[in-house]
Amino acid sequence: MDQANSLRQMVSTRTSQLKRQISPQKTKSKGKEPPRVFSITSGKGGVGKTNIAGNLAVAFTELGKNVVIFDADLGLANIDIIFNVHPPYNISNVISGEKKLAEIMVEVTPGIRIIPAGSGFANLTYLTDGQKLNLLTEFDEIGDKIDIFIIDTGAGISSNVLYFNLAADDCILIATPEPTSITDAYAMTKVMSQQHNTKHFKLLVNMVENVEEAKKVYKNLVNAADKFLHDVVIEYLGYIPYDNSLKMSVRNRTPVMKMYPDSASSKSIKKIAGDLIKSARRFDSDGNIKFFFKRYIEERLSHGSNI
Repeated sequence: MDQANSLRQMVSTRTSQLKRQISPQKTKSKGKEPPRVFSITSGKGGVGKTNIAGNLAVAFTELGKNVVIFDADLGLANIDIIFNVHPPYNISNVISGEKKLAEIMVEVTPGIRIIPAGSGFANLTYLTDGQKLNLLTEFDEIGDKIDIFIIDTGAGISSNVLYFNLAADDCILIATPEPTSITDAYAMTKVMSQQHNTKHFKLLVNMVENVEEAKKVYKNLVNAADKFLHDVVIEYLGYIPYDNSLKMSVRNRTPVMKMYPDSASSKSIKKIAGDLIKSARRFDSDGNIKFFFKRYIEERLSHGSNI
């Protein structure tokens, strides 16, 4: 049996087990909505992606939500820096089988737990099929305990970045007014739409002076997508102004939502979080975070592609 057939058999068996464990009827009887899964991503590094992920998490907790942030920048982790914590373990310990996922998670503030990645672990940037399936199993255990699952991806269009973006309910693309940022954001939408049939994105513009500058970035990206890509929808999510309070909070390793809750950047983040909560789900789910991984695996196998 070749590797592809073996993997298909493993996914089929695992999927059957997942469906038996939790049904839509069982989820409804609990009266609890399944977790929302948001990926925070960018074509270019240095656009404030991780800082946005951390501050959105704080804003979600103020709306009464329990949040888990997965640091999916597996080779260059930094979500722990945003919250000034030093986790003793990270996702590499789960991938190796040394620890369970629940054992490495760290509560950084009430209502927010992080799944740390490991800095400098080059081997983590290329997960094998078996490692991805192992992570699927581990994520089975945490889905019923959270409301929002944020995936802080790495920058660029590596296989891991695409993998996590494809698996999320909504892909939130971060861009700044820099021409290279806009160009790389377009590259992300191009690869995901043409190679993986992802047609819907939410754009959050960071580090701008005002709404006019943010709308200009949005218009440039939409014009390029309309001209060269087929049926791609880029939704304007909002913008975050670059103010001194944001700069100071980064230096102090404290989310601006905690350090300067009344700042312009904090107010923008609060609005964006509220809009995300109100937005309609784009995927039906039977109520567990496990389908975060299952969705991508099945999509790739159905096209006869390598994961």
